[in-house]
Amino acid sequence: MAEASGSLLEQLKSCIVWSWTYLWTLWFFLMLFLVYILRVPLKINDNLSTASEPAMFGTESSLSMFLNTLTPKFYVALTGTSSLISGLILIFEWWYFRKYGTSFIEQVSVSHLRPLLGGVDSTAPSNSTSNNGDTDSNRQSVSECKVWRNPLNLFRGAEYNRYTWVTGREPLTYYDMNLSAQDHQTFFTCETDHLRPADAIMQKAWRERNPQARISAAHEALELNECATAYILLAEEEATTIVEAERLFKQALKAGEVCYRRSQQLQHHGAQYEAQHRRDTNVLVYIKRRLAMCSRKLGRTREAVKMMRDLMKEFPLLSMFNIHENLLEALLELQAYADVQAVLAKYDDISLPKSATICYTAALLKARAVSDKFSPEAASRRGLSTAEMNAVEAIHRAVEFNPHVPKYLLEMKSLILPPEHILKRGDSEAIAYAFFHLQHWKRVEGALNLLHCTWEGTFRMIPYPLEKGHLFYPYPICTETADRELLPSFHEVSVYPKKELPFFILFTAGLCSFTAMLALLTHQFPELMGVFAKAFLSTLFAPLNFVMEKVESILPSSLWHQLTRI
Repeated sequence: MAEASGSLLEQLKSCIVWSWTYLWTLWFFLMLFLVYILRVPLKINDNLSTASEPAMFGTESSLSMFLNTLTPKFYVALTGTSSLISGLILIFEWWYFRKYGTSFIEQVSVSHLRPLLGGVDSTAPSNSTSNNGDTDSNRQSVSECKVWRNPLNLFRGAEYNRYTWVTGREPLTYYDMNLSAQDHQTFFTCETDHLRPADAIMQKAWRERNPQARISAAHEALELNECATAYILLAEEEATTIVEAERLFKQALKAGEVCYRRSQQLQHHGAQYEAQHRRDTNVLVYIKRRLAMCSRKLGRTREAVKMMRDLMKEFPLLSMFNIHENLLEALLELQAYADVQAVLAKYDDISLPKSATICYTAALLKARAVSDKFSPEAASRRGLSTAEMNAVEAIHRAVEFNPHVPKYLLEMKSLILPPEHILKRGDSEAIAYAFFHLQHWKRVEGALNLLHCTWEGTFRMIPYPLEKGHLFYPYPICTETADRELLPSFHEVSVYPKKELPFFILFTAGLCSFTAMLALLTHQFPELMGVFAKAFLSTLFAPLNFVMEKVESILPSSLWHQLTRI
């Protein structure tokens, strides 16, 4: 209770600081505009300043004279100027919120004014325990926002480039392609490449930014020797069809197997040979996986499944390629749901990192058992059965892991080509999953209807504002920034949780509308609004007049006279 009351007090104090800052800013600009632009003449009797009696005795008369000198034009200028300034602040606040996700006035108030009023600076931990907690939370945030290679990434030449030729848009961002270049240098190069001319050329090719320079370097390497990585580059970037890419990957497989067998025999002769064998293993696994993906894209799904299973048996420790996600998608295409369940039983483990593919595939299998007969009306009358409850819980689990996926599966948001890298629990992963698995959800009768009826119920179980999760870790706050780097600019990034409009945007919009309405009414009905304005100002200054009268009645006039002269 004490923590709740303290939090409420801090929020109230912050609100007061923000409101005071905004009103002070608005009043400052308003007065500056009136004094230096409008130069409204306020003609007050000069005799008041030279009279023998103190100025304080003429407060009431001076106020009355001040109000009488204000014409309707002044009120129009006052309300119009206030509306204009509020509108400019509103536009700036909206632009700042859209770009940075926060209110400018709120940020300035919290950073500079809140500490002056005794607020606690959230960025300064109070003791070593909080320091350790911040460190742990930062580590968790970094691990949650790690970028992963997309297991189902498309071919640049045969798919991404063809999209560019047709639409004129670039589906890949520079950040995404730069990450791919780093992956290629990690997987396909080693310290001994300088000993072989072809590998030395490819080592430089993977660092080239220009695609044509990379392709030219690959052809140059092939003129020297049968280089597996050169064939990989040509299959990925130069081939314009999947058939051509498959042909190049088969040539790469022959060269890669020769290098792998040679390095396998020498791997225990030293650290350099071990690094070379590790590189050759990565090359061989990559080639076989891409060949399996070519078979899947060309309709030879059973052949692709066999290749993936053999690859997982031959190299069980290379989980970084996430080949099981390729296998799950191919098995769903074959509608081999029992085999899909067997794969999930192995990889949907608490000790292994989750993914949208695993969570949503598990939800799809449980939804498949009840979706064909599911009816929201019947369920509301009789309640959910055990199987239906299991299906709903699986959907809630999947939505909590990645809340962006349902809008793509339900076609509430348009799909784009998936990036080469994804952020788990982010919009990029949702696009990559829905791009390949939407057809599998459509194939199961009633699955999308069950998803549509139940997915939003997930958010009622997740604590807000996401300080802790329900089934998983709290949703990371860094996904939006990373997804904007991974996804092209023409795509509207899905954001969770939705950022509420700051208080100052709503407050400024209301103030701008109110003052604009006052300016319009004053312009249309000057006399009536003048009466209202004078009555409002008289009422506003009435307490001040009352206080001054009491002070004048208590203190002697000579003292007031001396004070006013000073």
